[in-house]
Amino acid sequence: MTDSLVIARRNLIRMTRIPEMILFGLIQPIMFVVLFTYVFGGSMKIGDSTDPDVYKNFLMAGIFAQTVTFATAGAGAGIADDMHKGLIDRFRSLPMARGAVLTGRTVADLVQTALTLLVLAMVALLVGWRPGSVDSTNLGKILGGFGLLLLLGYAFTWIGALIGLSVRTPEAATSGGLIWLFPVTFISSAFVDSAQMTPWLRHIAEWNPFSATVQACRLLFGDPGLSQSDAWPMQHPVWASLIYSVLIVVIFRTLAVRKYRSATA
Repeated sequence: MTDSLVIARRNLIRMTRIPEMILFGLIQPIMFVVLFTYVFGGSMKIGDSTDPDVYKNFLMAGIFAQTVTFATAGAGAGIADDMHKGLIDRFRSLPMARGAVLTGRTVADLVQTALTLLVLAMVALLVGWRPGSVDSTNLGKILGGFGLLLLLGYAFTWIGALIGLSVRTPEAATSGGLIWLFPVTFISSAFVDSAQMTPWLRHIAEWNPFSATVQACRLLFGDPGLSQSDAWPMQHPVWASLIYSVLIVVIFRTLAVRKYRSATA
């Protein structure tokens, strides 16, 4: 744990010295909020309503989830950059825990994701997002929803870590980190009501780990658009989100640490 915290501190210091990394990480989700809210808001049907305000409150859980998962690409690119420069080989020559480099990196990315999520929540409130617009909620539930989002983002950074160790350049890690994220985030209930999808696509969306977290956040935030599906993840979204995220961490951390032992620059 001590080794991991040292590496996390190193990565956080590096982030502060490259402020454009944080700035660009904030611009993209803010653009998604504005574009989806004002461009698509009046044309999306949520339940029986096409009210832009209903879609606005429906949308935010999906935008939050997309933001934390897109941090995967940055995590992969950062590790690939360290590999490319030979820094990982230098770390492996030091008397430190084998998983500390990756754990420290993912913890640092989690801190950056939390800051991005905080700013994004403020922007969402400015454009009209109001927790509890459908069902009553409280601060504890709202914080629980953000906790699930951060856990999902942390889980996905381990996928990014494995990708970063498996490619040769940061550019390849960025591309590889985004290609699979688009179907995961868009074949879900994040931006559209899954009831509007064709049956086979709806089943994929309902069992998507991403959809489970989005559904859990809507439930905890008291937002509209909860899926009425009989699929277990949609009926028990909080538990499904926790189980999915923990499984992803366990599986991909194991694979990433194993890859770290043999990867070469």
